[in-house]
Amino acid sequence: MNILILGSGGREHALAWAIRQNPKCDRLFVAPGNAGIENVARCAALDILSRSAVIGFCEENAIDLVVVGPEAPLAAGVADALRGAGILVFGPSAAAAALEASKSFTKEVCDACDAPTAAWARFAEAGPARDYIRAQGAPIVVKADGLAAGKGVTVAMTEAEAIDAIDRIFGGEFGDAGAEVVIEEFMEGEEASFFILCDGTDCLPIGTAQDHKRVGEGDTGPNTGGMGAYSPAPVLTQEIQDQVMARIVRPTIAEMARRGTPFQGVLYAGLMIKDGEARLVEYNVRFGDPECQVLMMRLGAQILDLILACAEGRLAEVDVNWSDDHALTVVLAAKGYPGDYEKGSVIARLDALPEDSAHMVFHAGTARREGQLVATGGRVLAATGRGASLTEAHARAYALVEGIDWPGGFCRRDIGWRAL
Repeated sequence: MNILILGSGGREHALAWAIRQNPKCDRLFVAPGNAGIENVARCAALDILSRSAVIGFCEENAIDLVVVGPEAPLAAGVADALRGAGILVFGPSAAAAALEASKSFTKEVCDACDAPTAAWARFAEAGPARDYIRAQGAPIVVKADGLAAGKGVTVAMTEAEAIDAIDRIFGGEFGDAGAEVVIEEFMEGEEASFFILCDGTDCLPIGTAQDHKRVGEGDTGPNTGGMGAYSPAPVLTQEIQDQVMARIVRPTIAEMARRGTPFQGVLYAGLMIKDGEARLVEYNVRFGDPECQVLMMRLGAQILDLILACAEGRLAEVDVNWSDDHALTVVLAAKGYPGDYEKGSVIARLDALPEDSAHMVFHAGTARREGQLVATGGRVLAATGRGASLTEAHARAYALVEGIDWPGGFCRRDIGWRAL
């Protein structure tokens, strides 16, 4: 079958790498892709937010399945348009994607189905929001309500920091995403990620992971899109996974169906776990990045079969075949990230590194210019190792890091420290 993946990051490289291994995959396209993806698929210059452009490409290239990687095309209704054109697609409708596109919508759904989450309030003006923060005190969490590319959340340890976040959001730092603000109770505990496929009716857990959001070692410094991850997450025991499915995920899916907006795609539940109890931090409606890299290393070719079953409403017929293994990924970012950083620095020696089921460097922000590989983004590469233990996966990932010649980049040296 002919498959199109929408996106250009490390998540899409990992999806393409895994899907390419499945014999059901004939031709594989990724739009717009990146320099690493070119090694496993044909990259296509395509506006992935344009419904007509995506449908036109699918018709011209006899695409049988579209896998939507990032959240922006989902919120823009690309999956709706594909379904309307009779093209099989993996990803929720725009209405269902509101679980990520609107923090307040998710809170309303959780309240309606009694799913445990943080206490919250929503504000459309800065003044009342500041008053609320002063009344509640710190620590407290301030979120831009809409999509802010993973950068609209401030975990404020002081009232001054929280009020500064309010001023920045309402001051336009996140554009339309900051038209409203959600302020939440600060939840203590250990955070982890749980990934579940949903076909509108049935749910299938497909893996756990734990990522490192802060830029600095020891989980210090500002939040980022993620500096590394590992899978599985030991804190998400089977007992807690069962609890999350019963109290959070299945009630959410039932509530979405009740509203007439059934959810089909991958539901990424960010969870806070304390004393054996889990509460929802947030939902994402796509694979995380860099969590996708470690999940794909462990799932391999079977991910295409699972995605197909999800898109076709057959999840009840399939199971996940897990190996008793571990994966760990280390993100290499441009110096200065998540602040200002230089683009265009040259990356060398990647061609000398192994690429197999235990070693893979996934590309996120890269391009080929005049025969050289150059960095084009903040998070640029994800050096990923797989092994029988987390220690082995850790050693393989960092061996890949050591083999990369990139003076313009940096990484954290303590990925996996909680579990190790």
